[in-house]
Amino acid sequence: MRSPADGYTLLLANVVNAINATLFEKLSYDFLRDIAPIASIARVPNVMEVHPSLPVTTVPEFIAYAKANQVNMGSAGNGTIGHVSCELFKMMSGVNIVHVPYRGSAPMLTDLLGGQVQVTIDNVAGSIEHIRSGKLRALAVTTATRWEGLPDTPTVGDFLPGFEASGWYGIGTPSKTPAYIVERLNIETNSALADPKIQARLSDLGFTVLAGSPADFRKLIAQETEKWGKVVKASGAKPD
Repeated sequence: MRSPADGYTLLLANVVNAINATLFEKLSYDFLRDIAPIASIARVPNVMEVHPSLPVTTVPEFIAYAKANQVNMGSAGNGTIGHVSCELFKMMSGVNIVHVPYRGSAPMLTDLLGGQVQVTIDNVAGSIEHIRSGKLRALAVTTATRWEGLPDTPTVGDFLPGFEASGWYGIGTPSKTPAYIVERLNIETNSALADPKIQARLSDLGFTVLAGSPADFRKLIAQETEKWGKVVKASGAKPD
C-alpha cells in the first residue's frame, strides 16, 4: 500500500483480504480504497468432507445427523475461508456445529483423519488425495458449479440453494498506480492465463482460471467483502 505506485510492487490478494475487512475492528488500511485491482487469477473450490466413520454420505444426511448429534467441525483457523464457510453453512442449514479452529490446514487435517473432528470445509488441493484414497469422504464442493476434479460430487448449493463459498486469488497494486499501468498488467496477466500450460498447472493444483478486467476484479472484491462481512457479524467470529 505504501510502495511506489509504479507497477513494480504487486500484491497477491485473496479472499482473506475481503474477510479481514470485517473480522478485524481496526486495520491500518482500507482494502477496497487503498488497493487498485489488476486482475483475478483463479478460483479455488472448497470441499465439505467428513471422516468415514460418520454415518452420512450426502449433505441432507449430514444436516439430519448434526441436528441429532454433536458434530465438531475443524478449520484452519478463525477467519479463514473454511471457518466462514462453516458459519455460512450453519446459518443456511440451521444446524449447530461446534467450530474447532486450528493453526493451519495441516494439523486440522491430521485430526480429521484421526477422527478427533468429524467434518471440515477446506480447499480441495489439500484433501483430494485423502478423498481419492477413501480416508476422507467428500459430501459436496462449495462452488456454484461442480468441480471437474470430483465430477460426481454435488455442490452444497444443490441442497442449500444460493450457497457458494470459495477461495480466489488475484493481483493488486497501490491505488495511485496510473490506469495505463494497471491496464498493461491486466493484459499481460490475462495473456498468461490463456496459456494452455499455465491453465493445466492451475488445474493440477485444483484451481479454476478466473480471468477478467480490473473492473471485474473490483466487483468481485466488493461483493465478497459485503458477503463475508455479513457472515462475520452474524456469527460473532473473532481473529485468533
